[in-house]
Amino acid sequence: MSQNYIAYHFTVAPLQPGSEILIAQLGYAGFESFTETDNGLTAYIQKAAWKEGILDDIQILSSEEFKISYTREEIEQVNWNAEWEKNFEAIEVEGKCVVRAPFHPEFGVDYEIVIEPKMSFGTGHHETTFMMLQFILENEFNDKTVLDMGCGTAVLAILAKMRGADKVDAIDIDPWCYENSLENTMRNGCDSISVMLGDATVIPEKKYDTVIANINRNILLNDLPIYGESMMDGGELYLSGFYSEDLPIITNACNKLGFSFVEKKEKNNWIAAKFVN
Repeated sequence: MSQNYIAYHFTVAPLQPGSEILIAQLGYAGFESFTETDNGLTAYIQKAAWKEGILDDIQILSSEEFKISYTREEIEQVNWNAEWEKNFEAIEVEGKCVVRAPFHPEFGVDYEIVIEPKMSFGTGHHETTFMMLQFILENEFNDKTVLDMGCGTAVLAILAKMRGADKVDAIDIDPWCYENSLENTMRNGCDSISVMLGDATVIPEKKYDTVIANINRNILLNDLPIYGESMMDGGELYLSGFYSEDLPIITNACNKLGFSFVEKKEKNNWIAAKFVN
């Protein structure tokens, strides 16, 4: 279905975590889809839901920590399905896993994940998601209990389930991601995955063998103690969403909670790291 949309083109500095914070705040204001650019992002809202002053409550715009500017335009008849078919390419990881859209042909690999992205983060295109998929392929998940924090499209939770995980919980603070995760888990025959809307405060009171968190540095640092309390002894913690220069800070925070650094992956200055307690 085509709709008339209002598009805001934002320039954000520093790009991260500025863009992630901006997306979260815009989501609460009613913006329903986003595309990242080299220097910021474009946010879309249906014209019928738009109003004057819609950005007045977007707190990051008045923050002294970030420099953000924007322009606005009306876009007629945006057909998101057509846009995705034009721009979304399948992602292959280690020759074992493919993340593709429904309109792509089957690849015949061990793990084929079909994602209808709908502008949610986590299609495999971003370096952090790609590296986390690599970690899940390389490590043992059979019969484990797994928590996927900041699940986005739930692609990591889905692969963990396909790799033999017993119980998998997936949590995201973005309502759009929550709905998208529900759709994607069902589409891939993983509807036993429990998808929840919220932040770390909604983590169930149980112990996990494995926690996966692909978010950003500040949220990770804030929520690490909660992850630690939610993990079994000998559990594995996989973290991503931060840059190489942030690894010492992340590692130090993990060490204070009893986690030891095991290994890291790096791609275009982004880091994914494995820790054990």
